[in-house]
Amino acid sequence: MPIQKGLKQLKYITITGFFFVAALCFLVPSSSDAEEDQRIIDSIISGVEARYNVPGFSADFYQESVLKAMAITDTASGRLMVRQPGKMRWEYLVPEPQTIITDGNDLWVYRPEENQVMVGKAPALFGEGKGAGFLSNIKMVRDSFQVSLEKTATPTLYRLKLIPNQSSADLMEVQLDIEKKRFDLVRITTFNIYGDETRIQLKNISFDNPPPESLFSFDVPKGADVVKMNP
Repeated sequence: MPIQKGLKQLKYITITGFFFVAALCFLVPSSSDAEEDQRIIDSIISGVEARYNVPGFSADFYQESVLKAMAITDTASGRLMVRQPGKMRWEYLVPEPQTIITDGNDLWVYRPEENQVMVGKAPALFGEGKGAGFLSNIKMVRDSFQVSLEKTATPTLYRLKLIPNQSSADLMEVQLDIEKKRFDLVRITTFNIYGDETRIQLKNISFDNPPPESLFSFDVPKGADVVKMNP
Protein backbone atom coordinates (compact mmCIF):
# COMPACT_ATOMS: atom_id res chain seq x y z
CA MET A 1 0.00 0.00 0.00
CA PRO A 2 2.72 2.55 0.82
CA ILE A 3 4.29 1.79 -2.58
CA GLN A 4 1.00 2.38 -4.39
CA LYS A 5 0.49 5.63 -2.46
CA GLY A 6 3.98 6.74 -3.36
CA LEU A 7 3.38 5.96 -7.02
CA LYS A 8 0.17 8.00 -6.96
CA GLN A 9 2.02 10.96 -5.41
CA LEU A 10 4.79 10.67 -7.98
CA LYS A 11 2.22 10.56 -10.78
CA TYR A 12 0.51 13.66 -9.33
CA ILE A 13 3.81 15.54 -9.06
CA THR A 14 4.76 14.54 -12.59
CA ILE A 15 1.43 15.70 -14.05
CA THR A 16 1.51 18.92 -12.02
CA GLY A 17 5.06 19.60 -13.16
CA PHE A 18 4.04 19.03 -16.77
CA PHE A 19 1.28 21.64 -16.60
CA PHE A 20 3.62 24.08 -14.81
CA VAL A 21 6.23 23.75 -17.57
CA ALA A 22 3.51 24.02 -20.21
CA ALA A 23 2.28 27.24 -18.60
CA LEU A 24 5.79 28.67 -18.65
CA CYS A 25 5.97 27.97 -22.38
CA PHE A 26 3.02 30.29 -22.85
CA LEU A 27 4.34 32.97 -20.48
CA VAL A 28 7.93 33.17 -21.74
CA PRO A 29 8.31 34.53 -25.31
CA SER A 30 9.90 32.06 -27.66
CA SER A 31 13.16 32.90 -29.37
CA SER A 32 11.32 33.09 -32.69
CA ASP A 33 8.93 35.73 -31.26
CA ALA A 34 11.88 37.77 -29.95
CA GLU A 35 13.60 37.49 -33.33
CA GLU A 36 10.45 38.63 -35.12
CA ASP A 37 10.08 41.62 -32.77
CA GLN A 38 13.72 42.55 -33.39
CA ARG A 39 13.20 42.27 -37.14
CA ILE A 40 10.20 44.64 -36.91
CA ILE A 41 12.14 47.06 -34.68
CA ASP A 42 15.06 47.11 -37.12
CA SER A 43 12.74 47.79 -40.05
CA ILE A 44 10.99 50.63 -38.17
CA ILE A 45 14.26 52.28 -37.16
CA SER A 46 15.58 51.93 -40.71
CA GLY A 47 12.42 53.57 -42.02
CA VAL A 48 12.74 56.46 -39.56
CA GLU A 49 16.43 56.89 -40.39
CA ALA A 50 15.68 56.99 -44.12
CA ARG A 51 12.95 59.56 -43.50
CA TYR A 52 14.87 61.88 -41.15
CA ASN A 53 18.50 61.47 -42.18
CA VAL A 54 18.18 64.54 -44.40
CA PRO A 55 19.80 68.00 -44.40
CA GLY A 56 16.86 69.42 -42.44
CA PHE A 57 13.11 69.64 -41.88
CA SER A 58 10.48 71.75 -40.18
CA ALA A 59 7.21 71.02 -38.37
CA ASP A 60 4.51 72.52 -36.21
CA PHE A 61 4.48 71.19 -32.65
CA TYR A 62 2.08 71.00 -29.73
CA GLN A 63 3.57 70.27 -26.32
CA GLU A 64 2.12 69.09 -23.01
CA SER A 65 4.29 69.04 -19.89
CA VAL A 66 2.93 67.12 -16.91
CA LEU A 67 4.42 67.75 -13.46
CA LYS A 68 3.25 64.67 -11.60
CA ALA A 69 4.03 65.77 -8.03
CA MET A 70 2.08 69.01 -8.43
CA ALA A 71 -0.64 67.61 -10.73
CA ILE A 72 -0.01 70.45 -13.19
CA THR A 73 -0.20 70.25 -16.98
CA ASP A 74 1.24 73.08 -19.06
CA THR A 75 0.66 73.39 -22.80
CA ALA A 76 2.58 75.21 -25.51
CA SER A 77 2.82 75.27 -29.29
CA GLY A 78 4.97 76.67 -32.05
CA ARG A 79 7.31 75.82 -34.90
CA LEU A 80 10.32 73.49 -34.95
CA MET A 81 13.25 73.69 -37.39
CA VAL A 82 16.08 71.15 -37.57
CA ARG A 83 19.33 70.78 -39.46
CA GLN A 84 21.68 67.83 -39.26
CA PRO A 85 23.68 67.32 -37.19
CA GLY A 86 22.74 68.78 -33.83
CA LYS A 87 21.04 72.02 -34.88
CA MET A 88 17.54 72.92 -33.67
CA ARG A 89 15.33 75.93 -33.36
CA TRP A 90 12.17 75.74 -31.23
CA GLU A 91 9.99 78.82 -31.73
CA TYR A 92 7.32 78.87 -29.03
CA LEU A 93 4.37 81.08 -29.93
CA VAL A 94 1.83 80.07 -27.26
CA PRO A 95 1.40 80.80 -24.36
CA GLU A 96 4.18 83.39 -24.78
CA PRO A 97 6.97 83.97 -27.30
CA GLN A 98 10.20 82.11 -26.58
CA THR A 99 12.90 80.76 -28.87
CA ILE A 100 15.37 77.97 -28.07
CA ILE A 101 18.30 77.79 -30.49
CA THR A 102 21.30 75.49 -30.65
CA ASP A 103 24.08 75.05 -33.19
CA GLY A 104 24.98 71.71 -31.66
CA ASN A 105 27.41 73.26 -29.21
CA ASP A 106 26.08 76.55 -27.84
CA LEU A 107 22.54 77.15 -26.63
CA TRP A 108 20.43 80.31 -26.45
CA VAL A 109 16.98 80.77 -24.89
CA TYR A 110 15.49 84.11 -25.93
CA ARG A 111 12.46 85.60 -24.18
CA PRO A 112 11.62 88.77 -26.11
CA GLU A 113 8.90 90.04 -23.78
CA GLU A 114 11.45 90.08 -20.94
CA ASN A 115 14.36 91.05 -23.20
CA GLN A 116 16.29 88.19 -21.64
CA VAL A 117 18.72 85.69 -23.16
CA MET A 118 19.85 82.57 -21.31
CA VAL A 119 23.09 81.12 -22.68
CA GLY A 120 24.70 77.75 -22.08
CA LYS A 121 25.89 74.58 -23.73
CA ALA A 122 23.64 72.34 -25.80
CA PRO A 123 24.50 69.02 -24.08
CA ALA A 124 22.96 70.31 -20.85
CA LEU A 125 19.52 70.42 -22.49
CA PHE A 126 19.75 68.14 -25.52
CA GLY A 127 22.62 65.74 -24.75
CA GLU A 128 22.00 61.97 -24.90
CA GLY A 129 18.60 62.52 -26.47
CA LYS A 130 17.18 64.87 -23.83
CA GLY A 131 14.67 67.42 -25.04
CA ALA A 132 14.03 65.29 -28.16
CA GLY A 133 17.63 66.03 -29.14
CA PHE A 134 17.77 62.90 -31.31
CA LEU A 135 15.64 64.75 -33.89
CA SER A 136 18.79 66.53 -35.00
CA ASN A 137 20.77 63.28 -35.18
CA ILE A 138 18.36 60.45 -35.90
CA LYS A 139 21.09 57.79 -35.69
CA MET A 140 21.08 58.43 -31.94
CA VAL A 141 17.94 56.28 -31.67
CA ARG A 142 19.90 53.19 -32.66
CA ASP A 143 23.19 54.12 -31.00
CA SER A 144 22.14 55.56 -27.64
CA PHE A 145 19.03 53.58 -26.64
CA GLN A 146 17.79 50.08 -25.95
CA VAL A 147 14.70 49.80 -28.16
CA SER A 148 11.64 47.58 -27.69
CA LEU A 149 8.30 47.31 -29.49
CA GLU A 150 5.20 48.39 -27.55
CA LYS A 151 1.49 47.86 -28.18
CA THR A 152 -0.63 50.82 -29.20
CA ALA A 153 -4.38 51.26 -29.50
CA THR A 154 -3.95 53.12 -32.79
CA PRO A 155 -3.60 50.63 -35.68
CA THR A 156 -1.92 53.17 -37.97
CA LEU A 157 1.00 53.74 -35.57
CA TYR A 158 4.03 51.86 -34.33
CA ARG A 159 5.22 52.57 -30.81
CA LEU A 160 8.84 52.16 -29.78
CA LYS A 161 10.04 52.29 -26.19
CA LEU A 162 13.53 53.73 -25.78
CA ILE A 163 15.62 53.26 -22.65
CA PRO A 164 18.81 55.35 -22.74
CA ASN A 165 22.11 53.53 -22.41
CA GLN A 166 23.17 56.28 -20.02
CA SER A 167 20.07 57.18 -18.04
CA SER A 168 19.86 60.37 -15.98
CA ALA A 169 17.36 62.10 -13.74
CA ASP A 170 16.26 64.17 -16.75
CA LEU A 171 15.63 61.22 -19.07
CA MET A 172 14.56 57.72 -18.02
CA GLU A 173 12.42 56.67 -20.98
CA VAL A 174 11.21 57.82 -24.39
CA GLN A 175 8.18 56.65 -26.36
CA LEU A 176 8.02 57.23 -30.10
CA ASP A 177 4.72 56.98 -31.96
CA ILE A 178 5.52 56.46 -35.63
CA GLU A 179 3.18 56.58 -38.61
CA LYS A 180 3.35 53.22 -40.39
CA LYS A 181 3.20 54.26 -44.04
CA ARG A 182 5.79 57.07 -44.19
CA PHE A 183 7.57 56.58 -40.86
CA ASP A 184 6.76 60.11 -39.71
CA LEU A 185 7.35 60.78 -36.01
CA VAL A 186 3.88 61.72 -34.82
CA ARG A 187 4.41 61.93 -31.06
CA ILE A 188 7.41 61.96 -28.73
CA THR A 189 6.87 61.30 -25.02
CA THR A 190 9.71 61.60 -22.52
CA PHE A 191 9.74 60.60 -18.85
CA ASN A 192 12.12 61.70 -16.11
CA ILE A 193 13.02 60.04 -12.81
CA TYR A 194 10.18 61.85 -11.01
CA GLY A 195 7.49 60.49 -13.34
CA ASP A 196 7.00 63.82 -15.13
CA GLU A 197 6.02 63.59 -18.79
CA THR A 198 6.61 65.80 -21.80
CA ARG A 199 4.49 64.97 -24.84
CA ILE A 200 5.37 66.59 -28.16
CA GLN A 201 3.07 66.12 -31.13
CA LEU A 202 4.46 66.96 -34.58
CA LYS A 203 2.29 68.07 -37.49
CA ASN A 204 2.77 69.46 -41.00
CA ILE A 205 6.27 68.00 -41.29
CA SER A 206 8.10 69.36 -44.34
CA PHE A 207 11.37 68.07 -45.83
CA ASP A 208 11.17 70.18 -49.00
CA ASN A 209 13.17 73.25 -47.97
CA PRO A 210 15.79 72.69 -45.25
CA PRO A 211 15.93 75.67 -42.87
CA PRO A 212 18.91 77.95 -43.61
CA GLU A 213 22.02 77.74 -41.46
CA SER A 214 21.55 81.32 -40.30
CA LEU A 215 18.56 80.26 -38.15
CA PHE A 216 20.79 78.20 -35.86
CA SER A 217 22.96 80.97 -34.46
CA PHE A 218 21.92 83.93 -32.35
CA ASP A 219 23.13 87.49 -31.81
CA VAL A 220 22.20 88.82 -28.38
CA PRO A 221 20.09 91.99 -28.77
CA LYS A 222 21.60 95.17 -27.47
CA GLY A 223 20.59 95.86 -23.91
CA ALA A 224 19.26 92.35 -23.29
CA ASP A 225 19.67 90.78 -19.87
CA VAL A 226 22.09 87.85 -20.30
CA VAL A 227 21.84 84.94 -17.86
CA LYS A 228 24.33 82.08 -17.91
CA MET A 229 22.87 78.62 -17.36
CA ASN A 230 24.69 76.19 -15.11
CA PRO A 231 25.99 73.02 -16.80
